[in-house]
Amino acid sequence: MAEIIVPELAESITEGTVAQWLKQPGESVEKGEFIVELETDKVNVEIISEEAGIVQEHLAAEGDTVQVGQVIAIVGSGSGAPAAAPSAPAAEAVQKVEAAPVAPAATEDASGSDRTIASPAARKLAREKGIDLAAVSPVDPMGRVRVQDVEAHGTAPKAQPAAAAPKAAAVVEDGRVTREKMTRRRQTIAKRLLEVKQSTAMLTTFNEIDMTNVMALRSRKKDQFFEQNDVRLGFMSFFTKAVVAALKKYPYVNAEIDGDEIILKNFYDIGVAISTDGGLVVPNVVDADRKNFAEIEGTIVELAKKARDNKLTIADMTGGSFTITNGGVFGSLMSTPIMNGAQVGILGMHTIQKRPVAIGDNVEIRPMMYVALSYDHRVIDGKDSVGFLKMVKELIENPEDLLLGS
Repeated sequence: MAEIIVPELAESITEGTVAQWLKQPGESVEKGEFIVELETDKVNVEIISEEAGIVQEHLAAEGDTVQVGQVIAIVGSGSGAPAAAPSAPAAEAVQKVEAAPVAPAATEDASGSDRTIASPAARKLAREKGIDLAAVSPVDPMGRVRVQDVEAHGTAPKAQPAAAAPKAAAVVEDGRVTREKMTRRRQTIAKRLLEVKQSTAMLTTFNEIDMTNVMALRSRKKDQFFEQNDVRLGFMSFFTKAVVAALKKYPYVNAEIDGDEIILKNFYDIGVAISTDGGLVVPNVVDADRKNFAEIEGTIVELAKKARDNKLTIADMTGGSFTITNGGVFGSLMSTPIMNGAQVGILGMHTIQKRPVAIGDNVEIRPMMYVALSYDHRVIDGKDSVGFLKMVKELIENPEDLLLGS
């Protein structure tokens, strides 16, 4: 007999929520086969069984909060069916965001007669859409059904939905309102944003940047840049470079408070806020000061793809020193971004809008962007915050300085 125990996940994660049982009582499980999916504050993990046998009982239900080290299921002796997923080291948890298709796991179709290899995310989506997994045609040559396969099958006739309802199902009350349970990740986002607002002396300072020169440089260099680096030249690499340079001049913006001490960070892991269906995630461009423009752009593209594919790991989202968020992609003209966790500063980019501006004694139409720096006034004085943002402005308006200094 073996116990299924919630493993150590990460230093900052002490609990999770049972998102989905992949094996039910009475079903067989092989050693190394996934048995349960947990949702944590940052990522989802699938836990394997350390022994082959029969699932005797669940000690926690879907939706329950469980602690690291807690026993959540019992696997008894018995003959298990052949494992449908590749074996993994004992007690290892595969990390992902929102049940990413990291590795295949066996699941039975609606009829219970055949076994279909599918990721938990694909199973969940198929259940919500009422799609028979056995009818889905996978792209994977190994026959594994993934989320994109289920989405592509969305126009197919629906099978009878599984008995289990989606864990975050909406409830319509009298037709006037719809009550929907927040996901654990959304609850965490709400809690942490509120904590930042309540536990910091947050202020925001604004400036505006004339984007004429950086747009002209990008236009001149983008084709050559793409040919040489196989990645497109965007604005984020310019802003990341400008932020790193400004952080080096104003080190208290690259800090955090620990009790009555200020920790000055001598590294530059720049968080990039990315919007996903599950909420905002902030993976980091690690050692951004050591990367050139192409490496920064490539890293951001990779992180964005991992976010879209639900493959970000805890390592991707921990340890950042400063964050950049770009509300301009949604059309935001101006906002006051909220700082990320223990960091003491965040830069907000906004949409580029043509506006009349005074150039000498003349008025010209220029592409302008408002930028905002939210900062913790307990650590950063007004002089440093204004100086930091002014330096970012000057570097973006003179992008050749960034290229020469990179």
